[in-house]
Amino acid sequence: MKFNGFIAAIFLAIIIAYFLPQGNDILPLKTITDVGIGFIFFFYGLKLSPAEFKLGFLNYKAHIIIQLTTFVVFPLLALLCLPLFDTGTTSDLWIALFFFATLPSTVSSSIVMVSLANGNLPTAIFNASLSGLIGIFATPIWLSFFLSGSADFEFLDVLIKLCWQIVMPLILGLILQKFLGDFARKHSKKLSLLDKATIILIVYSSFSNSFTSNIFSSVKTDDLLKLTGIVVLLFFIVYFGLGLACNLLGFNLKDKITAQFCGTKKSLVHGSVMVKVIFGNSANTGLLLLPIMIYHSLQLILIAFYAEKYRKKVLCAKTSEETL
Repeated sequence: MKFNGFIAAIFLAIIIAYFLPQGNDILPLKTITDVGIGFIFFFYGLKLSPAEFKLGFLNYKAHIIIQLTTFVVFPLLALLCLPLFDTGTTSDLWIALFFFATLPSTVSSSIVMVSLANGNLPTAIFNASLSGLIGIFATPIWLSFFLSGSADFEFLDVLIKLCWQIVMPLILGLILQKFLGDFARKHSKKLSLLDKATIILIVYSSFSNSFTSNIFSSVKTDDLLKLTGIVVLLFFIVYFGLGLACNLLGFNLKDKITAQFCGTKKSLVHGSVMVKVIFGNSANTGLLLLPIMIYHSLQLILIAFYAEKYRKKVLCAKTSEETL
């Protein structure tokens, strides 16, 4: 496993927020992160390759199972965990878990891991891209069932903010793709630094607000361990459940790899953006990010492990076919 500087920077931002939570007062972090969010989705629109998107379009069985898992199975599993939280739907920890469960899949890491495991890359590109687009609307719709009427959540206001901060920059990126698309894809790694810097600032700002408001003082160690255990369990239920479903549906090995890798992923980028857009500078935004941060680290480690196992399996299968 390679050292992941992005994950390390996120945890460093949390430590800094704990000791120096005054950053929101010193710098206009809200304005900076709002602009950063716009650029994230503007570049996302620029980098969305129509050719690669079309190439994976026809593999409808894989698309259906991946999107159903991401936006239906995950939230329903989170709902099944509701009895484990004493105050039910009013529990901040359960809301954080449910918020994580409604998020879309990652884009870059899904594609990288599927490529590493020799899975169906066009299908992975299509589903990762489609998931990000669906999630813009699916996440707030799911949340509206439990948060409508609360002080921090008004569905119409949230939808308007999502359109201004996410949908409009995304559409602008798609429109300008003809002129700037090749440039954006060529410099994708450099542009991703802006994404990561924005996410780190959002994490710092969110946790600063939470530490200043003493939100975490009401959370017991047992509750945090319980939350971590649930997040780990959800990964394995979904991962092996998808494997079983793919076997029953007669998927070939490449499609099975893609379904398992794309269907289990949850996006820290979208989570950080959504929590900022939906909940603004609410005191509990740091707490809301906890499950996705735990899961993000977990999925990178476990999927990298399974990717290497699958890669060897695919290579062995190729070698056997060549021998025959």
